[in-house]
Amino acid sequence: MSHADSARWPDPSGPESGPDGYPAPQPRPRTRRSRRAPDASAGPAPTSEPGGADETGPAPLWTEDGFDPGGDPDARRSRRRAPGSRRARADAGPTGLPGLTGPAGLTESVGQAGSVGQAGSVGQAGSAGLGGSAGLGGSAVPSGPVGLPMPGAGSVEPATNGRAGRNLPAAIAVGVTLGAVVLASLYVWKPAFLGVCLLAIGVATWEMVGAVRASGARSPRVPLLAGGALMAGLAWFAGAEALTLGLAVTAVAIFIWRLADGPGGYQRDVGAALLIAVYVPFLAGFGVLLAQPADGANRVVAMIAAVVLSDTGGYIAGVLFGRHPMAPTVSPKKSWEGLVGSLVITACGGAALLYYLLHAQWWYGVIFGLAVSAASVLGDLAESLIKRDLGIKDMSRLLPGHGGLMDRLDSILFAAPTAYAVLSLVAPAAG
Repeated sequence: MSHADSARWPDPSGPESGPDGYPAPQPRPRTRRSRRAPDASAGPAPTSEPGGADETGPAPLWTEDGFDPGGDPDARRSRRRAPGSRRARADAGPTGLPGLTGPAGLTESVGQAGSVGQAGSVGQAGSAGLGGSAGLGGSAVPSGPVGLPMPGAGSVEPATNGRAGRNLPAAIAVGVTLGAVVLASLYVWKPAFLGVCLLAIGVATWEMVGAVRASGARSPRVPLLAGGALMAGLAWFAGAEALTLGLAVTAVAIFIWRLADGPGGYQRDVGAALLIAVYVPFLAGFGVLLAQPADGANRVVAMIAAVVLSDTGGYIAGVLFGRHPMAPTVSPKKSWEGLVGSLVITACGGAALLYYLLHAQWWYGVIFGLAVSAASVLGDLAESLIKRDLGIKDMSRLLPGHGGLMDRLDSILFAAPTAYAVLSLVAPAAG
């Protein structure tokens, strides 16, 4: 072997020589590599920290959230689910909160709306997720950015409200109490009924004057309260013609009384006062007229019972079958199905009421029931329209479960003149 060959090839007797005298192949050093790791021949991979792992340590891993110098799979999974990562954002609901996984393995997001029911008497009041109730009679609760109620922002309506949109036990208790007072005044000592009417007219007038102030109207209370008492007294002692006279006197008193406050808003204030004078004391005066005859107590009871039947029938039919709103912009809880229920139940009840209380033919009772029911529904809609215009929910908070006294008299105020007119034709008073 020449000197050049000896310089090129190692000594065959050396430890690295093969049996044929040539150098044995040397194995390449094994390193832990990942299929995502860069090629080791390209040099050491960059690390996020100085002095990262060398090629003889754990193989680095490239993750979707960046470079993982440690190469630990558990650490990689932790980083992938760290706050702000794509996996964490995917696992979060649309509100940005972590999803809630149910028993079926489906992710539900906090803040998503729950099942929304059908509105009011048209259907059931549904729930709107965690942000409060979507029922028509529920109270608006301010909520945070994800729909959760803000601390101290309000309270959720009690469970007794249910489909009715009000506290039914309190409403029933107040209604029974008011009914007992009216019945006692009619059958124990009839003149006491005039006192009940005077009190109701005064309270309802006071509520209406306070309610219209939301529109800026300043209706004079004194002529309205005095005129209401005058109309009721004239109707009791002098009849229907005197009731109309009392309305004219009240209107003149309103015009004169308002002059003292100057020209600013005169037309607005007088117009609101005249509306109140006609709506409350004048229409209520027909209830006083119903009680005038000898069988007047039975006439008043027949009218009030027909109103109660109309309200009850409409409520039951609306809850069970209500699907088509009758006046969604005025009273969303009213439905055509509820109206049919009111008419049917009041017609049947009216036939029984007039037959047993006033000894009239049953078909006269059907006519009476249909007329009173229609007037009752229109009276309810009229007051709802006024409250919508004023932007208020109730006339006051005098009666628990009802609102104000006007919220209970709205149907009766329209039903009283209707019942008076129908009974004058189908069951005129004797003598």
